[in-house]
Amino acid sequence: MATVQPKLMTADEFYEWACRPENQDKLFELDEGRAVEVPPAGEIHGAICCLIAYLLTKYVFQRGKGHVCSNDTGLLIKRKPGTVRGPDIMVFDDSRPLEKLSRKFADRIPKLVVEVLLPSDKMAKVNRRISQFLKRGVPLVWLVDLETRSVTVYQPGQDLRVVQEAEELTGEDVLPKLRYRVAELFALPGQA
Repeated sequence: MATVQPKLMTADEFYEWACRPENQDKLFELDEGRAVEVPPAGEIHGAICCLIAYLLTKYVFQRGKGHVCSNDTGLLIKRKPGTVRGPDIMVFDDSRPLEKLSRKFADRIPKLVVEVLLPSDKMAKVNRRISQFLKRGVPLVWLVDLETRSVTVYQPGQDLRVVQEAEELTGEDVLPKLRYRVAELFALPGQA
């Protein structure tokens, strides 16, 4: 007996599907036209994402340019078959008013995508996501690892580089003057 292949969705079809009442309490991504449910993140993941988003937001305000998106904001990778990923954090370098931001998915290319590893993440899936970001044209990707307190830096056409807790993480030539000690990404208020 032949199996029926489900119809592959475009990004626009996926948006409408994900907004249906039966799907609104769930988090999905679209990978090559197929909806994939994403597990909820834990408290520590949320705290690290918030801390990094705060540091990056301070950076864009000090520059007077750009904006930061978080909370798995959809990033359009490909229209047909649709691929929409929800990075933990994205930094855009352009200045535009809030009213000009998309009500659906971001279709512009961010300067930086930050992913924070979950304990349940499988590296094959993480590498696939990072590859999709780089192929889409994202010039800088940080993969933050709480367990090793390190950040792996990805840039198109370059070898990946691991930055340890005591070392300095920069925006490379993509986001000038962006620099933090990796330890700052893991330090809540009141911690040394």
